[in-house]
Amino acid sequence: MIGENSRKWWVLTGVGIVSFLGCIDLTIVNTAAPDIARDLGTTMTQTQLIVNIFIVALSMFMVTAGRLSDILGRRKVLYAGTVLFGLASLGAGLAPTIPLLVFFRFLQGASCAVLYTSSSTIVSNAFPESQRGKAIGMLFAVNGIGLAVGPMLGGLIVGALNWHWVFLVNVPLVVIALAICAVSLTESKADEDVKLDWPGLVLLALGLSGVIFAFTFGDTFGWGSWQVLGSLVVGAVSLVVFVVVDGRQKYPLVPFRLLARKLFLSAVTAEFSLAFFYTTALFLMPLYLSTVRHCGDVAIGLMMLPTTATMAVLSPFVGRLVDRVGPIVVLTTGFAVFALSALLQSQLDATSGLGFVIVAFALMGIGWAFVLGPSAVAALSSVPERLSGLAVGATWTFHNFGGAVGLALGMTLFRGVAGSTLHDDLAAKHVAPGAWTADVVAKPGSASDLLQQHAGLDRSAAEGLTDSLFSAGNNATMLLLTGIAVAAMATIFVLGRMRSAAAEASSEREPVDVPAVRE
Repeated sequence: MIGENSRKWWVLTGVGIVSFLGCIDLTIVNTAAPDIARDLGTTMTQTQLIVNIFIVALSMFMVTAGRLSDILGRRKVLYAGTVLFGLASLGAGLAPTIPLLVFFRFLQGASCAVLYTSSSTIVSNAFPESQRGKAIGMLFAVNGIGLAVGPMLGGLIVGALNWHWVFLVNVPLVVIALAICAVSLTESKADEDVKLDWPGLVLLALGLSGVIFAFTFGDTFGWGSWQVLGSLVVGAVSLVVFVVVDGRQKYPLVPFRLLARKLFLSAVTAEFSLAFFYTTALFLMPLYLSTVRHCGDVAIGLMMLPTTATMAVLSPFVGRLVDRVGPIVVLTTGFAVFALSALLQSQLDATSGLGFVIVAFALMGIGWAFVLGPSAVAALSSVPERLSGLAVGATWTFHNFGGAVGLALGMTLFRGVAGSTLHDDLAAKHVAPGAWTADVVAKPGSASDLLQQHAGLDRSAAEGLTDSLFSAGNNATMLLLTGIAVAAMATIFVLGRMRSAAAEASSEREPVDVPAVRE
């Protein structure tokens, strides 16, 4: 039998494993992508879809998963999500075609919506309030390791086996996690009898899917095409109608009154900006290492260690720091470090020294540790316990929406700048561009071969041109991430100052609770 004193640590262990696996699968595809592309013959856009469909599913179901856990019971919903995740991982690992792989990646994302929302709420409930920051810090240290170690682990697994195993490795670990949870978790749910907002669910899913599709495939179909414009209009209208309709529901899917709370708004800003940053950065960092520095799969994984190891070491200490100074100071510091990392990465090219690359990557790990856990603490601290699942679901919806939009906008900017650089470089060599130039930008791994085949360049010249176009696109995108980090830092700082000033003057009139029913 597990004693009451040790139960909370068993809860953290079991829940931590499933949450860790969910986080790994958000980023592990980044370094497995080249192997998937070679095996299944995918373009950069198709590879981006394999990554992005996971985020789309997360965005669609995050709030719903949080609400379901509050209504049906967090343990019950966690079990269902974990089983679905294991089955989806098995399907993705055995998928022989791109459509099937995309389908199972979607199921993985949908199930991870449950893992993310239920895990933090269950751990928060298992520990006393005085240890909440420490417990959430430890959970998000595990999550952060999963997010950050994904690219490294993907490189190691692909180097030793093949891309199928980046998904299949989840299955036995899911079984172990379920066994631990079965003997340690106790059921918890919201105190009151609330119902799921089905109209809000449909509108939110339709809105997020439409907007994300438009941003993801704007370059593929053309920004003026009916596919992109149609999905953008449908998505935007659906989101507007969602805000109107959901506000009239007795049990709203997203109580927008939460956004009036400066601490919750700080958490939302942090989650959106964090995901915008790391989904784009983690897509480009392995490509830089493989395309410009010509690293192999294992070397790419090892080169990601400055980010992953720094995240792993710092996260538990950051959790304790939040308990002492609060989340606002930690969050602003984290985004300042993120901005510095992106600024350094915007200078990377084929001649960059190894030490310079390591410092840039390590700074990203520091920023990550200072943002991921503290943003969850801010969200949970801004609401009563009965709304904890809803609060986490809402912030993670913004998190994953930020990731999807960030990756889409980042890749659009990358392709635009890289394509322009390629045309200029070809013109300087008196080579006429053609339809094949789009493939050079879309398939960085094959760019050198395409340039030799169509432009008549020797290998050295082709590799130099590939380095040039990739570096130009990468640098422009990193400058975008620098701006996002600075904007997030400034916003959170201002919100924190406003909240502190209002509290000191005893003039802040934010409600102590947010009613589940409409007033």
